[in-house]
Amino acid sequence: MTDEGNQSAGITFVHLGFSEHPPLQAPLFLVFSAIYTVTVLGNLGMIVIIRVSPTLHTPMYFFLSNLSFLDFCYSLALTPKLLEILVVDTKTISYMGCMMQFFFGCSLVITEMFMLAVMAYDRLVAICNPLLYTVAMSRKLCALLVAASYTWGGMCSLTITYSLLGLFFCGSNTINHFGCGYSAILSLACSDPYFSQMMCFIISTFNEACSLLIIPSSYVFIVVTVVKMPSTGGCRKAFSTCASHLTAITIFHGTILLLYCLPTSISSWLLIKVATVFYTIVIPMLNPLIYSLRNNDVKEAARRLINTKLFSHAM
Repeated sequence: MTDEGNQSAGITFVHLGFSEHPPLQAPLFLVFSAIYTVTVLGNLGMIVIIRVSPTLHTPMYFFLSNLSFLDFCYSLALTPKLLEILVVDTKTISYMGCMMQFFFGCSLVITEMFMLAVMAYDRLVAICNPLLYTVAMSRKLCALLVAASYTWGGMCSLTITYSLLGLFFCGSNTINHFGCGYSAILSLACSDPYFSQMMCFIISTFNEACSLLIIPSSYVFIVVTVVKMPSTGGCRKAFSTCASHLTAITIFHGTILLLYCLPTSISSWLLIKVATVFYTIVIPMLNPLIYSLRNNDVKEAARRLINTKLFSHAM
């Protein structure tokens, strides 16, 4: 295994990206550059607004700022390489560079999966037990939940990446993708990928099952509590605070399940690329837009911040 690992370490992978559609290269570069710019500004803007606005110093927005940080990092880990692939002739990435890209991408996805589950639990406590919300969701507990999400994401990603590092690559070094995804890397392996596939299957199934168990369970209790509320105004306010989160969850898990269901045959690679583009580039852009456009507190905080800056410049 050592000799194989040493041989694999010297490999340079070649990304096909969207090279089978040359006329689309320039338009895609412009579109993805615009999306990347909006993603970076949107997520960093959300973090700054939450940081400087005392009214947003609550558990809900603490988790939201971490979600924005994850989306920013995820986009930073994948999108620049995609933009490079669209404009350069030599679309290569080193073996270790590919593994590092996979590690960070996988780690951030799993962390975000559990961050969304934590946010669902936060909404459950806020709506079902509002009087004890600040006590139940203490700063210590919030920090612990966030730290646990990051730690678990890193551990899972490290395990899967380690299983990939044990594979031997001896044939084609062409990745029919724009990133170092698990299926794309596995398709190039010459050695038996059984251990890696089992690790990935167990971890992916466990994480998805846990996440999808926590989130629906939380919202079942939320719906039951909201239905029992005497005033329609209270119902409307409770549902409005959950609408943004439900939208983000639906898009995130819907795309994951779509990628799980797609076969990795040659005919489906284009569809996989399109779904992955949505997953890796569009979703990190959508989350800050979803939470800002549908959230009056965020919009009001942003308005106050802009007015303060304009007033200070006028003085």
